[in-house]
Amino acid sequence: MTDNSQKFKFKITVIGDGGVGKTSLIRKFTTGSFQEDYIKTIGADFSKYEQKINGDQCELYFWDIAGQDDFHFLRPSFYKNSNAAIIVYSLEENSHGKESFKNISNWYDDLIQFCGIIPVVVFANKVDLVDKTTLDNKKVIKFLKKRKLLGYYLTSAKTGERVDKAFQAIIKELFYKYKAKFAELGSSD
Repeated sequence: MTDNSQKFKFKITVIGDGGVGKTSLIRKFTTGSFQEDYIKTIGADFSKYEQKINGDQCELYFWDIAGQDDFHFLRPSFYKNSNAAIIVYSLEENSHGKESFKNISNWYDDLIQFCGIIPVVVFANKVDLVDKTTLDNKKVIKFLKKRKLLGYYLTSAKTGERVDKAFQAIIKELFYKYKAKFAELGSSD
């Protein structure tokens, strides 16, 4: 780090129903790998990722929260001190996919209850399993606009489609938001 560079640490909570690909998305972004077999997250999983933006160091801590109801009681403590969140649902054209989409509003409500208003991005995962030309995104766009969320990305943890772009959206939002706050604090001396 140079003399005038800064170090930022961000906690990003990744939430959504079980089996939507939260762990796979994080793994794809942080290591570039993909595991075909589903492994259920127990409680929460943590990943650290470092990135430089404009000479400043960013440490990102991804909290991958288990989506199964068995772990609902643990969520408030996992949400604590989150700087941002990613809500993931599956585009699978089956009951699991439809249910995971219906539940994004519940995930958002949980988040607001325990974190207040923080930056949120929605990932519609498993785009490799559907025909993108037939997707109807009106409902998700309405959801985003109503809650003033940052964005919505069609992703595939398997192929890597838009994974980097989606994660970068939330990372850069945090960086520039906190960089500006830090500059304000410094100028008020």
